Amino acid sequence: MTFFTPKLGIDLGTANTLVFVPGKGVVLNEPSVVAISEIDKRILAVGAEAKEMIGRTPSEIIAYRPLRDGVIADYRVTQAMLKYFIGKALGKYQFFKPEVMISVPTGVTSTERRAVVEAAVRAGARNAYVVKESVLAAIGAGIPIQEARGHMVVDIGGGTADVAVISLGGIVASTSIKCAGDRLDHAITDYIKKTYNLAIGDKTAEDVKIAIGSAVPVEEELAMQVRGRDFITGLPRSCELKTNDIVKAMGKELREILKAVRDVLQDTPPELAADIIDSGITMTGGTSLLRNFPELVLRRTGVKARLADDALYCVAKGSGIALDHLDAYKKAIIAKR
Repeated sequence: MTFFTPKLGIDLGTANTLVFVPGKGVVLNEPSVVAISEIDKRILAVGAEAKEMIGRTPSEIIAYRPLRDGVIADYRVTQAMLKYFIGKALGKYQFFKPEVMISVPTGVTSTERRAVVEAAVRAGARNAYVVKESVLAAIGAGIPIQEARGHMVVDIGGGTADVAVISLGGIVASTSIKCAGDRLDHAITDYIKKTYNLAIGDKTAEDVKIAIGSAVPVEEELAMQVRGRDFITGLPRSCELKTNDIVKAMGKELREILKAVRDVLQDTPPELAADIIDSGITMTGGTSLLRNFPELVLRRTGVKARLADDALYCVAKGSGIALDHLDAYKKAIIAKR
């Protein structure tokens, strides 16, 4: 009967949730956003549909993210969101409860882990396994984590940046900081507010970051028109932004992420540090797609960095691969039910 147990790998992110089905690949990639009616606490929309509503809802509807900094901030809503994603990914195989593997940030506490497992089981999973994001990102990036060599993975998502050195299938040194894509967006919003007296929304800030952002100053700048509300007159207005403005805006946050990378390098045993100099640092996660990020890491640490293939999907892919070879990755699994 176990033949029919569907398997799902879920990259439960602060910004986006990805669902991976072994043999099919990533079947779902939707924002981790839920729209709720204030009056009767009913859930109105989940995912892409709910994200469209952010900043545009009437007062009785709130669209928000139930995950803060990579962990569950609102349990009931997270459960409903997981249920929706699991149901959407399974489609017609709904008779059988799936085995689910979920990623959690490296610095997660046991209570937060338990909340994730409980939410998954209540949302319809038969078994739920929880694995640290860095390990899954490494597996998904094709790093042979079982061998006795040091590999460094920097996984930067929306809510957290996870940095880890992995050897023999386990984490040797790691840190997880709550400074990632969302904080970069806020930094851009603040910069535009201070410099141009213009109020813009988070979604616009994210669009700016993706369209013209860079981790290091560039000679050939990209430019973009940004529309928002003038703080003084209260009327709509637009201004032009260039790449190096955005580099300046995100400077403090980028330094914080690089400090985390350097801290982990300092905690790494010398033998493994030598391996990392040979193999370089692997970068995964959506925020690591920021232009010239590997270049910034090289400048600040002296170690060459490379962007993993399909950086956005590494954690989801890793969770699917680990589910398929549960025995091989037993050591990495930190909680199951």
